[in-house]
Amino acid sequence: MDISAKQVKELRDKTGAGMMDCKKALSDAEGDVTKAVDILREKGIAKAASRSGRTAKEGAIVSYIHPGDKLGVLLELNCETDFVARTDDFKELAKNIAMQIAAANPKVVHRDDLDEDTLNKEREIYRAQALNEGKPEQIVDKIVTGRIEKFYQEVCLLDQPFIRDQDKTVKDIIDETIGKLGENLVVKRFERFALGE
Repeated sequence: MDISAKQVKELRDKTGAGMMDCKKALSDAEGDVTKAVDILREKGIAKAASRSGRTAKEGAIVSYIHPGDKLGVLLELNCETDFVARTDDFKELAKNIAMQIAAANPKVVHRDDLDEDTLNKEREIYRAQALNEGKPEQIVDKIVTGRIEKFYQEVCLLDQPFIRDQDKTVKDIIDETIGKLGENLVVKRFERFALGE
């Protein structure tokens, strides 16, 4: 069954779940949004949205050193209570995110962290590329929008495809863990260190 982007957006707006989770739930529910909401709730994914406004001031600073000792990451991952910060699920998520940062080298946590000057410069470059490729003027804006989305996936940690499951983003993995733990989780900041840089 074909699932439309409109259906996926509707389900995402209702649940706050990730795009791939919504698509799978809609597929399992044969396009029925109400059933898809129930499927996501059963998996605990829909809970993530309702928890996103809650304050997360506990957590941990996690370090990851890549084998060979030439690359390392420091990550601050916050949660609501010290109890959750000590759970295996929290620790596993923190380690996975730190490994993601080491492997994929994001520049910022989320889109809002990118300044407008950087985005405008990228848009100009993509526009010039599209025109140089001989693309018609009327579709250049769509091409630029598509390439900006790709840029977000390269430089924004939460938008990156997760290294262990390319069908999910890092945000999807965090939302799944929020559903399991019942607390808001926030990547506060990170720093990636590479020898010689």
